[in-house]
Amino acid sequence: MTEGRPSAAAAASLWEREAELATVARAIDELRADRESAGSLLVFRGEAGLGKTALLAETRRIAESRNCTVWYARGAETLRSVPFNVVRQLLQPALLSLLPEEAREYLGDWYDIAGPALGITEPQEESADPQYVCDGLVAAVRRLARREYPLVLLIDDAHWADQETLRWLAAFAQRLDDLSVLVVVARRPGEVGGDSARHLDTVAAAGRSVNNLRALTPDAAAGLTRATLGRHADDAFCREVWAVTAGNPYDTVELLAKVQDSELPPVEARAAELRALNRAGRGGGLVDRIKELGLEATQFAWAAAILGTGITLESVARLATMGEDTARHCAELLCAARILAVPDPTGEHRGGDLEFVHPLIASAVYDSIPPAVCTAMHGVAADIVTEMGRGAAEAARHLLEVHPDDDEELVEQLREAAREHLAVGAPDAARRCLERALREPPRPEIHAHVLYELGCATLLTAPAVTIGHLRSALGMRGLDGRDRVDAVVRLSQALLHNDQLEEAVRTIEAEAARHEAGPVRMRLQAFQYMWEGIHGETVAPARSRSLAELAGTCTGRDNTERALLILRGFDAMTHGESAAEILELCDRALVNGRLAPGLGWTDREWGIELLMMLGSAYVYTDRLDRAESLFAEALRVYTGAGWHGGHLSLANAYLGLAYRRQGRLKDAEEHLREALVLAERVGRRLPLHWSATCGLVDTLLARGRVTEAWSVAEQYGFAPPYPSTIVLPDVRCVRGRLLLAVGRTEEGINELEAAEKTAVSRGGHNPVLAPWSIDLAKALAGQDPARAARLAADARRQAERFGTDTAIGEALRCAAALESGCRAAQLAARAVTYLEASPSQYEHAAARIEHGILARSAADLRRGLDLARSCGADGLAAQASEALAAGGLR
Repeated sequence: MTEGRPSAAAAASLWEREAELATVARAIDELRADRESAGSLLVFRGEAGLGKTALLAETRRIAESRNCTVWYARGAETLRSVPFNVVRQLLQPALLSLLPEEAREYLGDWYDIAGPALGITEPQEESADPQYVCDGLVAAVRRLARREYPLVLLIDDAHWADQETLRWLAAFAQRLDDLSVLVVVARRPGEVGGDSARHLDTVAAAGRSVNNLRALTPDAAAGLTRATLGRHADDAFCREVWAVTAGNPYDTVELLAKVQDSELPPVEARAAELRALNRAGRGGGLVDRIKELGLEATQFAWAAAILGTGITLESVARLATMGEDTARHCAELLCAARILAVPDPTGEHRGGDLEFVHPLIASAVYDSIPPAVCTAMHGVAADIVTEMGRGAAEAARHLLEVHPDDDEELVEQLREAAREHLAVGAPDAARRCLERALREPPRPEIHAHVLYELGCATLLTAPAVTIGHLRSALGMRGLDGRDRVDAVVRLSQALLHNDQLEEAVRTIEAEAARHEAGPVRMRLQAFQYMWEGIHGETVAPARSRSLAELAGTCTGRDNTERALLILRGFDAMTHGESAAEILELCDRALVNGRLAPGLGWTDREWGIELLMMLGSAYVYTDRLDRAESLFAEALRVYTGAGWHGGHLSLANAYLGLAYRRQGRLKDAEEHLREALVLAERVGRRLPLHWSATCGLVDTLLARGRVTEAWSVAEQYGFAPPYPSTIVLPDVRCVRGRLLLAVGRTEEGINELEAAEKTAVSRGGHNPVLAPWSIDLAKALAGQDPARAARLAADARRQAERFGTDTAIGEALRCAAALESGCRAAQLAARAVTYLEASPSQYEHAAARIEHGILARSAADLRRGLDLARSCGADGLAAQASEALAAGGLR
C-alpha cells in the first residue's frame, strides 16, 4: 500500500486499488486533454462486495475535481423488468433540466424517437421499432455528450440493468471512436445469460480496459483492521478477520463495525468469535438482525425492498400500512443498524429519502419476504402506482409478481402495459406482460385476443415464438371475422420471417378455403400468391396461370385488387413476359400515379413485400424513374416513422438496386453498404441480409473492384446454401459472375447452370433480372461454342419477347462477344443503339467501349470513357483508357 492509501473504514473498498485508480485518472486526463480524441470505456468486474461501487464513487470524485460532468446510473435486481430504467436514470436529470424546446433542439429528429423511451415525451400510437429507438438513444447521448464535454458516464451493477439499456450500451460502446467521452461500467461476472450476457460481452470487447477485481490480501486486511480498531489489534486476530471474510472488502468493513459495536477486544483469544459475528451480517443472520429491531421495522425493510428505488417515507408508510411517525422511527432504527442510509447529497439523487447500504442487503431483505406477503405487497404497490396516475407500464413490474387469481382487471392492466411498452420500443417487456396475463388466466372470450397480441409483440424479435402463440390463438374460440383473418396473415408473415415459406403458403391457402368467394377470400388468395411469388425455387407455371386468371378480373377498385395486379405484374416480370403489359398492370395498381391509401410503406395490412415487388417490376422493365421514386419514398417514410431495422435495410437495398440499374454505381454502393449494416443487426442468413450482400457484390463487380467484391462475399457468407426466398438481383447469377471474375471458371459455370435449372422449373426468366444465359454463353464461348451460340440465341428470343431496350441491348452485346470481325462490330453497334435509349447507363457505357474496340472508333471509346467515369465504373474506364492509349484508332 502507498502512503496515500485510505485511512478509514469508510474507504476500505479502495484498499489495494491503486492500479485501477491510476487507470481511471489517466482516462480522465486523456478525456480532458483533447476534445477531438476518441472516447474510452473501462470495465470493472468483480464479485459482490469487492468494491465496484466504491471505485465508481472515487471515479466520480476524481472526475468532478477535474471539472468533468458526471452522469450516474445503477441497475437493481428487482428492476430488471423495467425497460430503459438505467438509461433513464443516466439521462433524465440532464434532459429534465432543459426546457422542452431546448431538449427538442438538442435531440433534433431523434426527439420523437428517443423521447418516449426516456420518459420525457408521450409516445406515438404505433409500435416503435426497437432498433430505431436504440439508435435514437445512441444519437441522443452522443449529442448531449458533445454539449456536456468533458463527460463521464458511470453505470453501476450493469449485470442488473434492463435489457433495453444493455442493448443501448452495447451499441453506444461500439460508437466511441469519434466521440470524446469516458464510460465506466461496473458489473459482477456471470449473473445473467441470453441477450443480456451477449450485450455485456459486446461492451467488454469494446472496452479499453477490463479490470477483474481481487479480494484483499492478508496484509491489506490487517492494515484495514488496525485502521479501524487500533494498532493494538494482534496478528492472529487480523489473520482471522481475513480468513472469515475471504478478503471481501464489504464483509470486512461490516465485520469490523460489529466488532466495534460489540466492543470485542482485537486479540487472539477472542478471534474465534468473529465467525458468529460475520454470519450476523449476511443472509439469514442479516435477516435475524432486522427482526430483532421489531415487526414494524421488518415490515418497513420489506416495503423498501419491494420498492427497490425511489424509497420515500411516504411510499414505504403506505405500502407497509403504518403511520408517518412510526415509519420515521423504523427508518432511524434501520439506518442505525446499517441496513438503510440517507443518500449522499453530493452523489446522484434518484428520487428517494433512503437507499440500502449495499445491494447485497437489498437482495437479502427481498429474498427474506414470505412468498405470500411478497406477492400481496407487490399488488398493493401496483395499486399505489396506479392511484398516483403513473401508468400501467410503471405498475407492471409489480403486477408481474402478483399471484395469478383470475383477476379480469389485472389482465386488462397488463394488456395496457404491453401496449405502452410497445409504443416506446420495448417488445420484450410487452411480451413479459402478456405472458403473465395468460397465467391469470384471461376470460375465455378474450384469451385468444391476448395470445394474438402476444404474437404481434414477438413478431420482430422472435418469429418462432410468434408462430406458437398465433397458432394457439387460432385454435381457440374468440378470434372471428377480420381479427381471425388478420391473425392468419400475421402467422404467415411470421412463418415467412422464420424461413418456413412453404408452411406460410399452406396456412394462407387453408384459411382461404374456409371462406366463400368474396373480398376476404380474395385478400387471402393475394397473400398466398405473394408468398408463392417470393419463393425462389418452386413457383410452377400453373400458379402463374391461375394468378393471371384472377388478376384478369381485377380493375383496381380496392386494395385487394390492386395487390393482385401488382402480384401479377411481378410474376410476369420474373418470367420475362411483355414489359408493356407488365407496366400496364402495375400502373393500374396506383391511384393517380401514387400508392393508394392503405397501401403505403408503413401500412400494416399488406406489408413491405408487396411494394418491393411493385418497385422491382419497375426496375426490370426500364421504368427506373418510378422505381427510384418508390424506394426513395420508402427511405423517407421509414426514417420519419422510426422503422430502423429490417424495413430500412430493405429500403436502402432496393434503392441501391434502382441506382445500380441506372448506372449510379457510387450511390448504389453507399445505400447497399448502409443496408448491410442494418441487416447485420437483424441477423445473417435472412432474406434482407441476402438482398444487401448480393446487391453490394453485384455493384462492386460493375465498378471493376473484383477483389473487394470477393472479400465482401467471404466476410458476409455470400455462398450456398441460398435462401428459399427470391433475391434481387438473382443470387446464383451474381455468385456465378463473381466466381468467373476471380478465375474459378468451373465453379462459376456450375452456378450459372443451376440458375438455368431454376428458370426451367419456373417456366421462363427475365434476361435482365437473371442474365444467366448471357453470362453462361460468354463463359462457354471458348470450350463449347455451339452451346454458347444456342444460349445467346435464347437470350435474344427472351429479350425480344420481354421487349425492353436494356434486355435487347444486353442480348446483342452477348451476341457480339461470340462473333468476330465485321459481324461483331455490327452487332455491337446495334447494342449501342438500344442501350443508348435505355435508362441503364452502365450497360450503355460498356456497349460503347466494346463497339469502340471492335470498330477501332476513338469517338465511341471517348464517349464510353465519359459514361464509365460518370457511373463510377472504374474497371470500364480503365479498359477504355487502355484502348485509347493503344492508338491506331479512327
